[in-house]
Amino acid sequence: QVQLVESGGGLVQAGESLRLDCAVSGRTFINSFVGWFRQAPWKEREFVATINWSGSITYYADSVKGRFTISRANARNTVYLQMTSLKPENTAIYYCAATRPFFRGTDPNDYSYWGQGTQVTVSS
Repeated sequence: QVQLVESGGGLVQAGESLRLDCAVSGRTFINSFVGWFRQAPWKEREFVATINWSGSITYYADSVKGRFTISRANARNTVYLQMTSLKPENTAIYYCAATRPFFRGTDPNDYSYWGQGTQVTVSS
């Protein structure tokens, strides 16, 4: 089993930055991806970004390219999501998720392990 715990959410104003942390514990897989997803009220969960074990491969949703950066520190078993130039439409619960080995993708169904989420609210 893999456990993921998100932290770092909060209330910020438009244009500000925020960093989310995802602590990964339990059985971690070298050939897996860890991603961030978000879900706004009344909307489906959507892909934000994902990264492989070594950090050499990353994918981003078009809506966040150039503003969000995903990274990881394996020595700390932590995956980060640095968010800059935040907009009110970025308000959502942000979830961290991990795939099984040799899986990757941008669909939530590609991910087998999920954290509880952290709320990000961006005021205008």
